[in-house]
Amino acid sequence: MSGRASINRWLSIVVIAIGAVMVIAGVATWVNVSSTLSEEQIVVADDASCMAGSLVTGPIAAYCEAEVISKHALEATGGKTYAELEREDPVRATAMDASFLRASIYTSVVAFGVALMAIGVGLVFILLGVLTLRMSASRPPVLDEVSI
Repeated sequence: MSGRASINRWLSIVVIAIGAVMVIAGVATWVNVSSTLSEEQIVVADDASCMAGSLVTGPIAAYCEAEVISKHALEATGGKTYAELEREDPVRATAMDASFLRASIYTSVVAFGVALMAIGVGLVFILLGVLTLRMSASRPPVLDEVSI
């Protein structure tokens, strides 16, 4: 095995290993966020436009719950957001709590997205590493000198 083929093989293995680490990290993140949400026992409100009555354990249910929290907050505040309410308005605390809850739930939606992206990029790295390994193994040796 020539020096160049050895380097190509080594780099391919490194790319595959990086891909594997990304896939494992993405799966671990997905499982962690999902189990943490499950422990909270959050149920999507019955009047939600999607997944009503479902336990929040994944990104779609989390998104649906965040949207219905927004709907309920706007109903409680007469259609005003936290920033639009007067400081002395008693429903301002309700709007603030709803805003914090939505932000927290949206954070889990983003975490699911990042986990999925890490899995996808990791799989691409693995695929590229395997393809590079196969290509370098099947490539005919290059002659350093050509004699005439």
